[in-house]
Amino acid sequence: MSMFKKARKEQAPARLALIGPSGSGKTYTAIKVGAALGKRLAVIDSERGSASKYAGDVAEFDVCELESFSPEEYVKVINAAGTAGYDVLVIDSLSHAWSGKGGALEMVDNAAARSRSGNKFAAWREVTPQHNSLVDAILRYPGHVIVTMRAKTEWVLEENERGKKEPRKIGLAPIQRDGLEYEFDVVADMDYEHRMVVSKSRCSALDGAVIHKPGEDVAATLRAWLDDGHDPLTDVLVELDAVRDAAELAKAKESARRVFRVVTNGRREKLSAAVAAAEARVAPQRPAAAETPAPAPDLTAQLEAAEAPARPAVAVPAQLAQCKTVDELRAWIAAKWPEVLANNGPSAAERVIAHAHKIQADPADVDAWLGAATPTEEPAAAE
Repeated sequence: MSMFKKARKEQAPARLALIGPSGSGKTYTAIKVGAALGKRLAVIDSERGSASKYAGDVAEFDVCELESFSPEEYVKVINAAGTAGYDVLVIDSLSHAWSGKGGALEMVDNAAARSRSGNKFAAWREVTPQHNSLVDAILRYPGHVIVTMRAKTEWVLEENERGKKEPRKIGLAPIQRDGLEYEFDVVADMDYEHRMVVSKSRCSALDGAVIHKPGEDVAATLRAWLDDGHDPLTDVLVELDAVRDAAELAKAKESARRVFRVVTNGRREKLSAAVAAAEARVAPQRPAAAETPAPAPDLTAQLEAAEAPARPAVAVPAQLAQCKTVDELRAWIAAKWPEVLANNGPSAAERVIAHAHKIQADPADVDAWLGAATPTEEPAAAE
């Protein structure tokens, strides 16, 4: 059997990134476009409530205002929005997950400080998987996603209409991991004249476009492009409807899992119902008294379980809860932390710090104890 098949464009939700300096209209544009793309809009706001200033005037939406900007916190809120069934998710801004309080750069600094070597390269080995999980959560979201990213600002001298030099602000690279913007279907730069300049696009109708005060027009172009393709749900529904035995059911459910990640929430319910109907046909007959409608399978959990990297099933040992005093906690860290770190990874430190708060231990002292108990890498032997 050939490893190749005929390429076919399929319908999928939008992934749009808006990059620009403060004041360029990123938030306004993201909300305006998002409201035109779907009926239910959610906004993750890391900009101290700036998104809510547009509520009512620009669009109706729900908001979650972040206080801490770790990639893990972003992932938790993104997944919550997907579970709640929002058609469109705006993340304003994604830059804080990189350079904000608790973001990736601060996590690297803290991890390096905890190690005796102070090696940031080793620290990145801890942080990069968490940042990758954030990117995966965005790409797997069951709806349209629009993110904003701040751009570094610089002044340039340009000639005005009188032939004299005058300063003008310009936006440079986004404040995020290098190359992250290429994960999106459409990437556009916003300037201080509120122009949207498309720098990268898989949608040919937007390629190279320069749009002043974009909004519903961009959403209409995106929707026409996204809808112009084969509906992947159609084939799976036909396959599920034809299921008559366990082997066919297993194959159809695998197809359902692949499609699950690219269909929106309302269509996921339709897919789950079709899987439940197929399972009911294959399941052995039950006594009449026991017959109850089978619940729709939780394909979200199945998909996430299939894609999640293998990790130890045991969390931070229960003995931590037995540490009632600061001295007991310090002794536990010295004796158990290397093993806990090896089995659970750096995220276990958050559980330890949380317990330290409960027994009123100084977080700075606990961080120092963790650093002292963290094994250092053995230097490479000289050749």
